[in-house]
Amino acid sequence: MQIELQEIHKYYGPVKANEGVDLKVLPGEIHGILGENGAGKSTLMKILAGFSLPTRGTVLADGAVVDYRDPARAADLGIGMLYQDPLDFPLLTVLDNFMLGQTEGLNPQRKSFRLRFADLSEALHFNLKPDAALNSMTIGERQQLEIIRLMSLGIQVLILDEPTTGISSTQKEILFNALKKLAAEGKSIILVSHKLEDVEALCDRVTVLRQGKVTGGMDRPFDSRGLLEMMFGTPPVFPPRCAETPGKEVLVMKQVYGSGGRAGLQDCDAVIREGEVVGLAGLEGSGQGVFLRIAGGLKPARRGSVSLLGSDMHAKNHHAFKQRGVSFLPASRLEEGLIAGMRITEHFALQSNQQHFLVRWPEALQQATRQIEKFQIKGRPDSTVDELSGGNQQRLLLSFLPADPQLLLLENPTRGLDIESVNWVWQHLHTYCTQRTSIVFSSPELDEILMVADRVLVFFNGRVIKEVDAAKTDTQELGRAVAGKI
Repeated sequence: MQIELQEIHKYYGPVKANEGVDLKVLPGEIHGILGENGAGKSTLMKILAGFSLPTRGTVLADGAVVDYRDPARAADLGIGMLYQDPLDFPLLTVLDNFMLGQTEGLNPQRKSFRLRFADLSEALHFNLKPDAALNSMTIGERQQLEIIRLMSLGIQVLILDEPTTGISSTQKEILFNALKKLAAEGKSIILVSHKLEDVEALCDRVTVLRQGKVTGGMDRPFDSRGLLEMMFGTPPVFPPRCAETPGKEVLVMKQVYGSGGRAGLQDCDAVIREGEVVGLAGLEGSGQGVFLRIAGGLKPARRGSVSLLGSDMHAKNHHAFKQRGVSFLPASRLEEGLIAGMRITEHFALQSNQQHFLVRWPEALQQATRQIEKFQIKGRPDSTVDELSGGNQQRLLLSFLPADPQLLLLENPTRGLDIESVNWVWQHLHTYCTQRTSIVFSSPELDEILMVADRVLVFFNGRVIKEVDAAKTDTQELGRAVAGKI
């Protein structure tokens, strides 16, 4: 199916998310949509997928003008989208999720769906178990499930929004091979990304967006410098390390065990000192998330001791940790960090420490206005948080952090962000270093960890198997440790 977008505009009040965008995607093509966060990529694709309506503009499928107002009608036409966070039901099984949208009546033929599931999974070389609980699966496996569900619905145009965020290199290879196979069968694949390496490895053509407009396009072979200039104007420069001398012990863990993720946390000994930046490396579910949540009082340790600035924190809740200067930033922005449907001003009202029964809305509005300007958030005080791009959601979360924390715990703080936004986030976080704040963060990107961390803890199967000075290692050594080879 050939898709063409003509003069697509999308406005949220005065905010112009898309402005006169033209795009053509051919059958059997893998087409990249490249751009920084807030460039309008996801908004444009949500319009194509029927999730959002354009302010004005035209969508054509095989040369005919189409007008649909929801994702179900788009799917009927053969257009489907894999969102950055898969739209599924964690409490159901893999097979039950696969059947969604395809069943009629009170007694669906599970046997025929099971066979269909097996055929599609095998064809794309996905190793998914139909009776597994969805909440036991990784993000990469959930993406695989959503792809075969969309294929079962007869999708001819598959849109993927930042699909390599938070998945392992092995899952990325499986995904790319599957997408190449689907393109070879004549399906149109649209890859939304900010990662040049993904575009260069997979795409036939690329269109670049910047501030809601198309700034150019390119066919394979790609010129990286040219693409970066289209995205940013000039190539971004990463900030240097904090280079602060570590001081007193802030957080100490001794023989800590905890549950969660795929492997939990086992027999963990760790010391975090004042003023240092510590990166946590490892495959998803290897223990980093459990470590951060125990360190922030969000999850209790099953065994072992946790002390904060010399105080025993056994059986203390998150509020006790927060009162001692600990702040936690989750990776799942709309699941744990923000409340979908609520406005920016309402979030600042919730952040207020006031003891009054009634909300002081003028103060919340003033705070929202100040922080929007300070953190360069592309939105208005009355914007709902789910209207914001991923990068602007992250800026909003950062604006909630206190001015003088003792310990910042950041779970993949640059998840899904482009290079320039990553640079901005770390420039902001580095301002805490001058205050002697300790920063502990996890990231699947080894380059990012080496770029900003003073020290690295490598997690494998629930254990810290390696601790190394970031200046004395490289991605190859860390990669081997992440795979369990030390």
